[in-house]
Amino acid sequence: MSKKLIKARKYEKEISRHIQGKKPIFHVVAPIGWINDPNGFSWYEGKCHLFCQYHPYSTQWGPMHWAHYCTKDMISWELLPCAMAPDESYDSEGCFSGSALVLEKDHILMYTAVSEKTNADGQRYSIQQQAIAIGDGEQYQKLEQNPVITSDMLPEGCSRKDFRDPKIWEENGIYYALIANQSELGEGQVLLYSSRDIRHWIFVSVFDNSGGKYGKMWECPDFFCLDGQELLLVCPQFMQADGLAFHNGNNAVYFIGKRDAELKKFIRSEAKQIDYGTDFYAPQTTLTPDGRRILIGWMQNWDNRVCPDSFNWCGMMTIPRELSLQNGCLLQTPIRELLNYRTQETKYSKVVLSEMQGEVQLDGVSGRCLDLTVIFTTEGCLAFKIKLASDGKKIGTYLSLDIKKGILSLDRTYSGMRQDVLTSRSMYTDTCHETVKLRILMDYYSIEVFANNGKDVMSMLIYTPIETDKIAFSCEGETEITVEKYNIEVKK
Repeated sequence: MSKKLIKARKYEKEISRHIQGKKPIFHVVAPIGWINDPNGFSWYEGKCHLFCQYHPYSTQWGPMHWAHYCTKDMISWELLPCAMAPDESYDSEGCFSGSALVLEKDHILMYTAVSEKTNADGQRYSIQQQAIAIGDGEQYQKLEQNPVITSDMLPEGCSRKDFRDPKIWEENGIYYALIANQSELGEGQVLLYSSRDIRHWIFVSVFDNSGGKYGKMWECPDFFCLDGQELLLVCPQFMQADGLAFHNGNNAVYFIGKRDAELKKFIRSEAKQIDYGTDFYAPQTTLTPDGRRILIGWMQNWDNRVCPDSFNWCGMMTIPRELSLQNGCLLQTPIRELLNYRTQETKYSKVVLSEMQGEVQLDGVSGRCLDLTVIFTTEGCLAFKIKLASDGKKIGTYLSLDIKKGILSLDRTYSGMRQDVLTSRSMYTDTCHETVKLRILMDYYSIEVFANNGKDVMSMLIYTPIETDKIAFSCEGETEITVEKYNIEVKK
């Protein structure tokens, strides 16, 4: 084990005992310091493993390590020792994002190794290449042959600086790696490589290219089959907003399509946004032993980093989400295992609200670690609003739906933050039925909204004081609401 990895493990073990700022309870959070992209999301030896980009020594992005967690149900997570550190010449500037697969009894991690070199003019430049580590679920050894996919293996017209985030999988005895890249024309694309032994790789094709339409760099690709169709997930940078979509400078989108007969190109539909909130990026998926496709993402965004100065940890992941397709759209719902952690049920049925009442609070409907479902009628209702994490006065985060326009908005302008950051996002959702159903998860500092049975999703961070836990309902016109609320408790 290298000195850098020993140092990181010792540091996280000792310093994480002295956490400043209470941590969320049913989401993956940084052990100490900083985490971003989820990596290596996979099942191995009966447990789900998740790795994350990790800088233990500050709450800012830095030389990337890999944090490591495991779980049996994707709700109660165990922190394992730091899995990788930037301790080789080829990854001295960081072990960037990657993925995992199982090969017989080995857990295979493929990641981007970043180093720097100096050219003839004395200028330093970055090199991104792909490397592999093999382990047993806790200890991982980097291959002597690393890097296994070098920058020299790039075809003409491809950037050697932006070549990262491999997605690895096996199919019919052949291993494939889909790697994010930027063309020399400034177009986002993904490149396909193949191997018969995970150590020796060849270039196959430019699997897909933005054609100048979807950003200038594609990060964090994922590729999988779902309900009989093939999906490609990418994270375009520098996209232009289109209506209510693609407002984050770093977006996460999905394409539905199919490979051509020779597995060289992806023929796809138009891009659709995965999550409309301010805080969502770099999603990665895995397949559970019982066949469910599960997605998890980084609940933050490069354009919108939020972390209180008093905290010595920064970063969390979304709730794992079950994926399905319906009428050409991706549906996301909180993983069903969350139901096992519900406590203190509170229910109300057919409560009449009118705008004359103003904000209405219901006994037992409050909290900051909860699973809340609200169903309300649309006839006679012009707008519906839920005030979350409220002090009963000015502080609160508003979830509001304009019934006529069909626009659902989440606004943290008055959530108590003292940083000048993006505060609101909106998305279209279906209001043409007799009722609208909203499911809301809160875990101290996060809000995840699932509308229209998970077709429309928003994730947002709030750093409102934890004791600020009131919830209030209001409307324009009149409506009838049904409420089902549970606390979420996870015993450590």
